[in-house]
Amino acid sequence: MDDLQPKRRRSRKGLRWFFGILILALGIFVYVRYYYVFGTGVKSGELNYLVYKGVIFKTYEGKLIQSGFRADKPGGLQSNQFDFSVEDEEIAKRLMVSGGKNVQLHYKEYFGALPWRGYTKFIVDSIVMIKEKPDNPELEEELTPYILESM
Repeated sequence: MDDLQPKRRRSRKGLRWFFGILILALGIFVYVRYYYVFGTGVKSGELNYLVYKGVIFKTYEGKLIQSGFRADKPGGLQSNQFDFSVEDEEIAKRLMVSGGKNVQLHYKEYFGALPWRGYTKFIVDSIVMIKEKPDNPELEEELTPYILESM
């Protein structure tokens, strides 16, 4: 009976090491997949829309239409679209009143999306430039307070 005791402790020690390495590997995987910034950059184009949506996690989601065309299928043309999410509420408010304007947005790219961060893996963290081109400046001044109050 005394001979069995050291083997049992060795197997328990092996199981502890195995689960420790497994938890560490899982932690590294989650960090790299959801929190490691894979790339950064600037996209420019016409801001199509920015909406505040979600069932459980409300996030700001937007679409930027870039100049030029791409072909998804042979013989087909489609505009370049950049889908993004915004975490910062102040940036989102500035973008919500800038629909239809040419903007340059700085973004971070992650490997995966988190529900509380947004539906996309591209997160806009700052506005580089908004090119003002109002058709009717009086109408824009009237609508801006209404849009900001409704948020």
